[in-house]
Amino acid sequence: MVSKDVYYIGVSDSDIRTFDIIMKTSNGTTYNAYLIKTTDGFILLDTVKEEFSNTFFEKIESICSYDEIKYIVMHHLEPDHSGALPELVRRVPNAKIFISPMATNMFKSITKIDNMNFETVWTNKNLTLGDKTLKFLSTPNLHWPETMSSYLVEDKILFSGDVFGSHYYDNRVFDDLVGDFDYSFKYYYDHIMRPFKSDVLNALKLYDSLDIAIIAPLHGPIIRSNPQKYISLYRQWSTKESKHHDKKIVSIFYVTSYKNTQLMAQKMYEGVEDVNNIIANIYDLSALDEHNMLDILEESTGVLIGTPTINGDAPKPVWELLGCMMLLEKKGKVGGSFGSFGWSGEAPDMIHQRMKSLNFRVPMNPLKVKLIPTIDELEECYGFGREFGEIVDGKMVEMTL
Repeated sequence: MVSKDVYYIGVSDSDIRTFDIIMKTSNGTTYNAYLIKTTDGFILLDTVKEEFSNTFFEKIESICSYDEIKYIVMHHLEPDHSGALPELVRRVPNAKIFISPMATNMFKSITKIDNMNFETVWTNKNLTLGDKTLKFLSTPNLHWPETMSSYLVEDKILFSGDVFGSHYYDNRVFDDLVGDFDYSFKYYYDHIMRPFKSDVLNALKLYDSLDIAIIAPLHGPIIRSNPQKYISLYRQWSTKESKHHDKKIVSIFYVTSYKNTQLMAQKMYEGVEDVNNIIANIYDLSALDEHNMLDILEESTGVLIGTPTINGDAPKPVWELLGCMMLLEKKGKVGGSFGSFGWSGEAPDMIHQRMKSLNFRVPMNPLKVKLIPTIDELEECYGFGREFGEIVDGKMVEMTL
């Protein structure tokens, strides 16, 4: 039990090793769901991945009959939390379901049942059943647009949705009983919540008004020993400030086969560095791991990527860097690309288009040099870097197509 009259009915997926393609889950994960007992019946919070439905329903049946369930609350409709929902609705046809307004279309697509008994809810709307009151909290984009949280007033439990989750399985369930999951908690934040820092801060404003004794997330351990520790960590990670408060940072990443792209990168570095209010940094991608890439990208207002063209493509480290960009807020960031080539030279154009699709502002056409850059071409690289730095510093230019 999570607390008196609040039951854990989640399931464990101890064998999963990759989640949502991008995350490693060396400890497996859990799909958490809950039942709240009141003097007038039960409220069920979330379901589980479809393949674990039998265990989920067995847990429900060990606690109550289906006709005792009066309400269902869906904090998040991703398949790992809504997989058992269609069958649940068939077993509990008279229960009213609460979802966020953004969830309506997805909800109908998932259940494929006509005449559903549901209601949309948002911050300041409450559900009272018997001796329990559940307050709804709108927390969009954490990490889907339709996600929300709720707070059980009498028990001081925050049902946070995916916020404060972790892909960490331990059958002891509670944070003060399981092993050390700090790494999994941070890794989960970096890969799931980090792109939505402003939304995290908005959610924390709602949580700050609550007296929270327990955080019950949709993945990983239930946090009861020191919930404020984890709230503080989210606040710290989401408000992390640059070490250079008065200057903007341009980071230049490159991969090089015969030092030609490296020579271009060095000249661009010199051009950027000559712009007032800009700090330029240069990095060889072959020597960076993902964690370092993320930290560097996060503090950078401008990002230049240099790549050769190998077999008609950019090499793997470049695409790994671009993959990291999915984990960041890109608002206000400026991007550009360049590179040396021998035959076709399309890699910088690929990077240019990819950065545009990731919502970077990409104001300059890629700069490409055939084989070894000449003295004049290196001067052109210097000018490219200087202009890029000026744009990052606020110079207005027409956007490239």
